[in-house]
Amino acid sequence: MDNQKRIIRDHTINSEDSLAQILQKLEAIEGAAYKKIVFVVDEENNCMGSITDGDVRRALMQNKSGSAGDIMNKSFIFLKDVHIGNDEFNEYIEEGIYIIPLISEDGKIADIIDLKVTRSNLKIDAFILAGGKGIRLRPLTENLPKPMLKVGDKPILEHNIDRLKKYGVKNVHISLNYLGDRITEFFGNGESKSLQINYVNEDKPLGTIGSMSLVDSFENDYVLVMNSDLLTDLDLEDFVNDAIKKGSDMQMATIPYSYSVPYAIVEGENGIISGLSEKPTYTYFANAGIYLVKTSLIELIAKNEKFDATDLVELLISQERKVTSYPIRSYWLDIGRMEDFKKAQEDINHIHL
Repeated sequence: MDNQKRIIRDHTINSEDSLAQILQKLEAIEGAAYKKIVFVVDEENNCMGSITDGDVRRALMQNKSGSAGDIMNKSFIFLKDVHIGNDEFNEYIEEGIYIIPLISEDGKIADIIDLKVTRSNLKIDAFILAGGKGIRLRPLTENLPKPMLKVGDKPILEHNIDRLKKYGVKNVHISLNYLGDRITEFFGNGESKSLQINYVNEDKPLGTIGSMSLVDSFENDYVLVMNSDLLTDLDLEDFVNDAIKKGSDMQMATIPYSYSVPYAIVEGENGIISGLSEKPTYTYFANAGIYLVKTSLIELIAKNEKFDATDLVELLISQERKVTSYPIRSYWLDIGRMEDFKKAQEDINHIHL
């Protein structure tokens, strides 16, 4: 049983169950008091209401001895299992409500979320590129793939997966090559992270996104693609919402790169000076290795052939599709060199991932 199903099981009770069974269920829920709530389902597993220990106490004070269906709160808080942002979650947090079921279109509980842990419910898939050899980080990567190098108390890749979980991403694909078994042994099928992890194995180098062609299907309309060796506190909700609002076929996260010229730059043309620019600074935007792509476009990627993200960008532009950029104004670090790895160890104590 995966962790998501276990959470649903621990927080649900049948409508015919007795007060004693309800109390037993509530007492069995581990953790803080705010977590002690169960949701009542009927014989067809449709969600009908909620019960807290306060509901049970009131029933006992009124000498009620009925079933869960008799004492449940029918006006319980729930959300539809759709794309939900942090603003909506904050409304419930302000009311002191933290455990909320997500209800599917057929009335069943799709998930139960903890708003102290989850900040959004993004309906996207994720594809993480973790097949590189990390040659510039040897000898650290001689027996360990770069994504599994620890920054602080956990591997780089775990930082990124935990961040995806925080934004409600439930379907994650990881592309493997060099020492990929060390990654699969650590994360397994994702049960410990309450999400589903699937793996794609590259038998040969396929470029940055060529391995996406090996995925049979994605669950959602968009897939977040990112390098596994990044540390960033990018607001994924804003990144995704921005792309959707723009109607982007593909959106690339970018980072500003500034270059200062230590001399006065002469302005003019045809040998005529029109002015001087004293030691100017020029800012360009570089590829940050994070993309949001419509999953319907994955079919454009050559099957099992080398294909880079930049190839897809150029292909989409040639087809006059909408390719947009999103500048990262917060923390971002590509851990490609030893000095980057050392910087990450220093930064991890001061950034909030």
